[in-house]
Amino acid sequence: MNTRSIFISLSSFGAHEVKRHGQPWYARLCHQAQADGVEIRAELLQGEASECAELAAIVRDTGLRCVYSCPDMLWRADGGLDLEALNRALAYAEALGAPVLKMSIGAFSTGSVASLAALAHRLKASGVTLLIENDQTVAAGTLHALSRFYEAADAAGLDLGMTFDVGNWHWVGECPLQAAGEFSHRVRYVHCKGVLRQPGRWVAVPLQDSIAPWRAIMRAMPRALPAAIEYPLVGEDLLGVTRDAVRSLRELENQL
Repeated sequence: MNTRSIFISLSSFGAHEVKRHGQPWYARLCHQAQADGVEIRAELLQGEASECAELAAIVRDTGLRCVYSCPDMLWRADGGLDLEALNRALAYAEALGAPVLKMSIGAFSTGSVASLAALAHRLKASGVTLLIENDQTVAAGTLHALSRFYEAADAAGLDLGMTFDVGNWHWVGECPLQAAGEFSHRVRYVHCKGVLRQPGRWVAVPLQDSIAPWRAIMRAMPRALPAAIEYPLVGEDLLGVTRDAVRSLRELENQL
Protein backbone atom coordinates (compact mmCIF):
# COMPACT_ATOMS: atom_id res chain seq x y z
CA MET A 1 0.00 0.00 0.00
CA ASN A 2 1.28 3.45 -0.87
CA THR A 3 1.63 5.78 2.10
CA ARG A 4 0.75 9.43 2.26
CA SER A 5 3.36 12.13 1.90
CA ILE A 6 3.13 14.27 5.03
CA PHE A 7 3.40 18.04 4.61
CA ILE A 8 3.35 20.74 7.25
CA SER A 9 1.71 24.08 6.60
CA LEU A 10 4.13 26.59 8.10
CA SER A 11 1.17 28.58 9.43
CA SER A 12 0.83 25.78 12.00
CA PHE A 13 3.65 27.33 13.99
CA GLY A 14 1.75 30.60 14.52
CA ALA A 15 1.99 33.80 12.51
CA HIS A 16 3.87 35.72 15.19
CA GLU A 17 6.54 33.06 15.66
CA VAL A 18 6.96 32.39 11.95
CA LYS A 19 7.40 36.08 11.21
CA ARG A 20 9.90 36.31 14.06
CA HIS A 21 12.10 33.40 12.95
CA GLY A 22 11.24 33.28 9.23
CA GLN A 23 9.86 30.45 7.13
CA PRO A 24 13.33 29.11 6.20
CA TRP A 25 13.96 28.30 9.87
CA TYR A 26 10.70 26.38 10.12
CA ALA A 27 11.22 24.61 6.82
CA ARG A 28 14.50 23.23 8.18
CA LEU A 29 12.73 22.15 11.37
CA CYS A 30 10.11 20.30 9.31
CA HIS A 31 12.87 18.45 7.50
CA GLN A 32 14.46 17.50 10.82
CA ALA A 33 11.04 16.28 11.99
CA GLN A 34 10.96 13.92 8.97
CA ALA A 35 8.13 15.63 7.12
CA ASP A 36 8.05 14.96 3.39
CA GLY A 37 7.08 18.47 2.42
CA VAL A 38 6.23 22.00 3.50
CA GLU A 39 3.55 24.47 2.55
CA ILE A 40 5.07 27.91 2.18
CA ARG A 41 2.60 30.67 3.07
CA ALA A 42 2.58 33.92 1.12
CA GLU A 43 1.03 35.85 4.00
CA LEU A 44 3.99 34.94 6.24
CA LEU A 45 6.75 36.01 3.86
CA GLN A 46 9.05 38.75 5.14
CA GLY A 47 9.32 40.54 1.80
CA GLU A 48 13.10 40.27 1.66
CA ALA A 49 14.68 39.66 -1.73
CA SER A 50 16.85 36.83 -0.41
CA GLU A 51 13.98 34.94 1.24
CA CYS A 52 12.69 33.19 -1.86
CA ALA A 53 16.18 32.08 -2.86
CA GLU A 54 16.83 30.76 0.65
CA LEU A 55 13.56 28.82 0.71
CA ALA A 56 14.21 27.44 -2.77
CA ALA A 57 17.67 26.28 -1.68
CA ILE A 58 16.24 24.52 1.37
CA VAL A 59 13.61 22.76 -0.73
CA ARG A 60 16.23 21.73 -3.27
CA ASP A 61 18.94 20.67 -0.83
CA THR A 62 16.72 18.76 1.61
CA GLY A 63 14.50 17.12 -0.99
CA LEU A 64 11.39 18.50 0.69
CA ARG A 65 8.33 18.67 -1.54
CA CYS A 66 6.75 22.10 -1.67
CA VAL A 67 3.32 23.66 -2.02
CA TYR A 68 2.92 27.43 -2.27
CA SER A 69 -0.19 28.83 -0.62
CA CYS A 70 -1.41 32.27 -1.72
CA PRO A 71 -4.30 34.03 0.08
CA ASP A 72 -5.08 36.26 -2.91
CA MET A 73 -8.40 35.35 -4.48
CA LEU A 74 -8.60 34.26 -8.12
CA TRP A 75 -11.71 36.34 -8.80
CA ARG A 76 -12.15 39.85 -7.46
CA ALA A 77 -15.29 41.17 -5.79
CA ASP A 78 -16.48 42.48 -9.18
CA GLY A 79 -16.27 38.96 -10.64
CA GLY A 80 -13.20 39.66 -12.74
CA LEU A 81 -10.30 37.24 -12.89
CA ASP A 82 -7.34 38.72 -11.01
CA LEU A 83 -4.62 37.85 -13.49
CA GLU A 84 -2.11 40.05 -11.68
CA ALA A 85 -2.53 38.08 -8.47
CA LEU A 86 -2.37 34.79 -10.36
CA ASN A 87 0.76 35.82 -12.25
CA ARG A 88 2.49 36.89 -9.03
CA ALA A 89 1.60 33.62 -7.34
CA LEU A 90 2.71 31.47 -10.28
CA ALA A 91 5.99 33.37 -10.58
CA TYR A 92 6.76 32.93 -6.88
CA ALA A 93 5.84 29.22 -6.98
CA GLU A 94 8.17 28.74 -9.95
CA ALA A 95 10.96 30.58 -8.17
CA LEU A 96 10.49 28.40 -5.07
CA GLY A 97 10.53 25.24 -7.10
CA ALA A 98 7.00 24.50 -5.89
CA PRO A 99 5.09 22.39 -8.42
CA VAL A 100 1.76 23.16 -6.74
CA LEU A 101 0.01 26.47 -6.07
CA LYS A 102 -3.00 26.63 -3.74
CA MET A 103 -5.58 29.44 -4.07
CA SER A 104 -9.29 30.05 -3.49
CA ILE A 105 -11.84 31.06 -6.10
CA GLY A 106 -12.89 34.28 -4.39
CA ALA A 107 -15.98 35.96 -5.86
CA PHE A 108 -16.48 33.68 -8.86
CA SER A 109 -19.99 34.13 -10.28
CA THR A 110 -21.99 33.39 -13.41
CA GLY A 111 -20.50 36.55 -14.88
CA SER A 112 -17.01 35.11 -14.36
CA VAL A 113 -17.47 32.11 -16.64
CA ALA A 114 -16.03 33.81 -19.72
CA SER A 115 -12.73 34.39 -17.91
CA LEU A 116 -12.14 30.65 -17.46
CA ALA A 117 -10.58 30.59 -20.93
CA ALA A 118 -7.99 33.16 -19.81
CA LEU A 119 -7.25 31.09 -16.71
CA ALA A 120 -6.79 27.95 -18.81
CA HIS A 121 -4.47 29.79 -21.20
CA ARG A 122 -2.31 31.11 -18.37
CA LEU A 123 -2.06 27.75 -16.63
CA LYS A 124 -1.13 26.00 -19.86
CA ALA A 125 1.91 28.26 -20.11
CA SER A 126 3.04 27.40 -16.58
CA GLY A 127 4.64 24.30 -15.13
CA VAL A 128 2.78 24.85 -11.87
CA THR A 129 -0.40 22.94 -10.98
CA LEU A 130 -3.19 25.06 -9.49
CA LEU A 131 -5.35 23.51 -6.78
CA ILE A 132 -8.55 25.13 -5.53
CA GLU A 133 -9.08 25.21 -1.76
CA ASN A 134 -12.34 25.39 0.15
CA ASP A 135 -11.66 28.40 2.34
CA GLN A 136 -13.58 29.85 5.29
CA THR A 137 -15.76 32.24 3.25
CA VAL A 138 -19.30 31.74 2.00
CA ALA A 139 -18.31 32.96 -1.47
CA ALA A 140 -15.52 30.41 -1.92
CA GLY A 141 -15.94 27.74 0.72
CA THR A 142 -19.47 26.35 0.51
CA LEU A 143 -20.76 23.33 -1.37
CA HIS A 144 -22.92 25.53 -3.58
CA ALA A 145 -20.12 27.95 -4.50
CA LEU A 146 -17.60 25.24 -5.29
CA SER A 147 -20.07 22.99 -7.12
CA ARG A 148 -21.09 25.93 -9.33
CA PHE A 149 -17.44 26.74 -10.01
CA TYR A 150 -16.46 23.19 -10.89
CA GLU A 151 -19.47 22.72 -13.16
CA ALA A 152 -18.40 25.82 -15.10
CA ALA A 153 -14.74 24.75 -15.13
CA ASP A 154 -15.65 21.27 -16.40
CA ALA A 155 -17.82 22.76 -19.14
CA ALA A 156 -14.89 24.96 -20.17
CA GLY A 157 -12.59 21.94 -20.39
CA LEU A 158 -10.53 23.13 -17.44
CA ASP A 159 -9.32 20.27 -15.24
CA LEU A 160 -8.59 21.65 -11.78
CA GLY A 161 -7.91 19.55 -8.71
CA MET A 162 -8.85 20.48 -5.18
CA THR A 163 -7.22 21.06 -1.83
CA PHE A 164 -9.75 19.61 0.60
CA ASP A 165 -9.53 21.30 4.00
CA VAL A 166 -11.22 18.90 6.40
CA GLY A 167 -11.91 21.58 9.00
CA ASN A 168 -12.86 24.65 6.97
CA TRP A 169 -16.35 23.35 6.16
CA HIS A 170 -17.37 24.03 9.77
CA TRP A 171 -16.55 27.73 9.45
CA VAL A 172 -19.16 28.06 6.70
CA GLY A 173 -21.76 25.76 8.27
CA GLU A 174 -21.31 22.85 5.87
CA CYS A 175 -21.10 19.11 6.48
CA PRO A 176 -17.55 17.91 5.70
CA LEU A 177 -18.73 14.35 5.08
CA GLN A 178 -21.23 15.57 2.48
CA ALA A 179 -18.47 17.66 0.92
CA ALA A 180 -16.17 14.64 0.81
CA GLY A 181 -18.83 12.71 -1.08
CA GLU A 182 -19.27 15.58 -3.53
CA PHE A 183 -15.64 16.41 -4.22
CA SER A 184 -13.47 13.40 -3.34
CA HIS A 185 -12.79 12.57 -7.00
CA ARG A 186 -11.29 16.05 -7.43
CA VAL A 187 -9.09 16.03 -4.34
CA ARG A 188 -5.32 16.03 -4.85
CA TYR A 189 -4.15 17.36 -1.46
CA VAL A 190 -5.74 17.24 2.00
CA HIS A 191 -5.46 19.79 4.80
CA CYS A 192 -5.74 17.81 8.02
CA LYS A 193 -7.14 19.78 10.91
CA GLY A 194 -9.81 18.80 13.37
CA VAL A 195 -12.19 21.26 14.97
CA LEU A 196 -13.61 22.05 18.38
CA ARG A 197 -16.29 24.56 19.21
CA GLN A 198 -15.47 27.30 21.69
CA PRO A 199 -17.84 30.12 22.66
CA GLY A 200 -18.52 32.03 19.46
CA ARG A 201 -15.87 30.37 17.32
CA TRP A 202 -14.33 27.23 15.87
CA VAL A 203 -10.71 26.34 16.66
CA ALA A 204 -8.32 24.01 14.87
CA VAL A 205 -7.03 20.93 16.71
CA PRO A 206 -5.37 17.61 15.82
CA LEU A 207 -7.67 15.22 13.99
CA GLN A 208 -7.76 12.85 16.97
CA ASP A 209 -9.24 15.62 19.15
CA SER A 210 -11.88 16.68 16.62
CA ILE A 211 -15.64 16.52 17.07
CA ALA A 212 -15.96 15.92 13.32
CA PRO A 213 -16.21 12.40 11.81
CA TRP A 214 -12.69 12.67 10.47
CA ARG A 215 -12.13 8.95 9.94
CA ALA A 216 -15.15 8.70 7.65
CA ILE A 217 -14.04 11.87 5.85
CA MET A 218 -10.54 10.55 5.29
CA ARG A 219 -11.87 7.17 4.15
CA ALA A 220 -13.87 8.98 1.48
CA MET A 221 -10.67 10.47 0.04
CA PRO A 222 -8.52 8.64 -2.52
CA ARG A 223 -5.80 6.74 -0.70
CA ALA A 224 -2.21 7.98 -0.47
CA LEU A 225 -2.95 11.62 -1.25
CA PRO A 226 -0.47 14.14 0.16
CA ALA A 227 -1.76 15.36 3.53
CA ALA A 228 -0.77 18.51 5.40
CA ILE A 229 -0.79 19.22 9.12
CA GLU A 230 -2.61 22.52 9.62
CA TYR A 231 -3.31 22.92 13.32
CA PRO A 232 -1.26 24.62 16.05
CA LEU A 233 2.15 23.09 16.73
CA VAL A 234 3.49 24.56 19.97
CA GLY A 235 5.66 23.46 22.88
CA GLU A 236 9.05 23.90 24.50
CA ASP A 237 10.38 20.96 22.50
CA LEU A 238 9.02 22.14 19.18
CA LEU A 239 11.03 19.64 17.17
CA GLY A 240 9.67 16.81 19.29
CA VAL A 241 6.11 18.11 19.00
CA THR A 242 6.46 18.39 15.23
CA ARG A 243 8.06 14.97 14.89
CA ASP A 244 5.22 13.44 16.95
CA ALA A 245 2.60 15.15 14.78
CA VAL A 246 4.21 13.81 11.60
CA ARG A 247 4.43 10.30 13.04
CA SER A 248 0.83 10.44 14.25
CA LEU A 249 -0.52 11.45 10.85
CA ARG A 250 1.49 8.67 9.20
CA GLU A 251 0.02 6.14 11.62
CA LEU A 252 -3.52 7.24 10.84
CA GLU A 253 -3.11 5.64 7.41
CA ASN A 254 -3.20 2.24 9.10
CA GLN A 255 -6.36 3.12 11.03
CA LEU A 256 -8.54 4.00 8.04
